[in-house]
Amino acid sequence: MLRTIDVRGRELTTAQWIAAVPRAQAARAEALQAAFEIVDDVRLRGEAALREQAARFDRVEDHAIRVPAAHLDDALERLDPGVRRAIEEMIRRVRLASAAQVPAAAMTEIVPGGRVEQRWQPVRRAGVYVPGGKAVYPSSVVMNVVPAQVAGVGEVALASPPQADAGGRVHPDILAAARLLGVTEVYAMGGAGAVGAYAYGVDSIGLEPVDVVTGPGNNFVAAAKRAVGGLVGTDSEAGATEMTLEDPRDRA
Repeated sequence: MLRTIDVRGRELTTAQWIAAVPRAQAARAEALQAAFEIVDDVRLRGEAALREQAARFDRVEDHAIRVPAAHLDDALERLDPGVRRAIEEMIRRVRLASAAQVPAAAMTEIVPGGRVEQRWQPVRRAGVYVPGGKAVYPSSVVMNVVPAQVAGVGEVALASPPQADAGGRVHPDILAAARLLGVTEVYAMGGAGAVGAYAYGVDSIGLEPVDVVTGPGNNFVAAAKRAVGGLVGTDSEAGATEMTLEDPRDRA
């Protein structure tokens, strides 16, 4: 049932706002528990766990988890020319904006002969997660891959859920965006399991652990980042809003 909270005409402090509009704590706790279990399952059983999760959450079996290069080439070839131009323009703009955010090296002399040098070093390997459930966002590919490339990250892997209506392939728009950016390491895996696979690696599919996991997702993806937070770097825990909370039985 939808709950209406009327705050019209009221002047509230920050604490009162938080109390008046509480976050969905029950759903968050449920997501955390589910995500921790899924991540741990991937840690222990690797590919077998990923395949069971794909069957359970994505209704996909016997698919190629490591996406063949031919799938990326085919997706780019079939991409609508107008959409391709839009993605290429997006890449150009995000690349310019990202380059402006890279800090320059700095040298500070503290005392005569004593200097402190500040240098920003890119991580060796980053794992990008791109949702592919109720909506598909090639923009998420661009917004996560381009900053990593501009920063000088040596290896960028990309993961997105396999699509039941596409024979277990990743959505073609996501594959096309990856191909335009030169990303060749792509995996058809979704949800919290994908985050766990990034953190621990999966030898049987050639997935080495990453240093940082980034990308949007639902509550379970956000919770999975917390589950691996002490092992790899993560971005913010941004997930589904209270207005778009998903039933934990739909996807983890």
